[in-house]
Amino acid sequence: MGKNKRWIQLAIFAIAIVIGALTLFNNLYATDKRPVEGSKAPEFTLSGLDGKKHTLSDYKGKTVMVNFWGTFCPPCKEEMPAIQHQFDKRDTQNVEFLALNLGESKITVQSFVDQYKITFPILLDDNEATRKRYGVSNYPTTFFISPDGKIAKIMVGEMSEAFIEKTLESIKASTQAAPK
Repeated sequence: MGKNKRWIQLAIFAIAIVIGALTLFNNLYATDKRPVEGSKAPEFTLSGLDGKKHTLSDYKGKTVMVNFWGTFCPPCKEEMPAIQHQFDKRDTQNVEFLALNLGESKITVQSFVDQYKITFPILLDDNEATRKRYGVSNYPTTFFISPDGKIAKIMVGEMSEAFIEKTLESIKASTQAAPK
């Protein structure tokens, strides 16, 4: 019994070393292609609840807020009125709001939109390819994209209306100050 116990301990130790080495290798040599602030926003084309195709590059020259959300997410529900209010406030300005739903059925999303009286574009990331391209794993996650197509700010978690307004104003100020 003693010899078998020793072999089992050695086997467990060897497995732990292999797992540790693989983890270390992955962390050191993995190519993390998630976009970061200052990088070009990954392109996407998605269908909206409005029946139209929405392509990110169609909004070049505008500030774009891309919000990844789900109806199952309490912080997403909490921030929707703030996003809607900022949309209403800025609908004539050079700002676009796009909310990308994370693979839920069109009926579920439409019910949510009706309940919360959302009027900004809701896009359906049916196969979640866009979520993956953006590296989104926590909800909500919002990308603020400047008029030149670069990511100006990434916010993981619930946003307040003040945060949205401050961020949009900051992007506007920095693009007005930038040399043409």
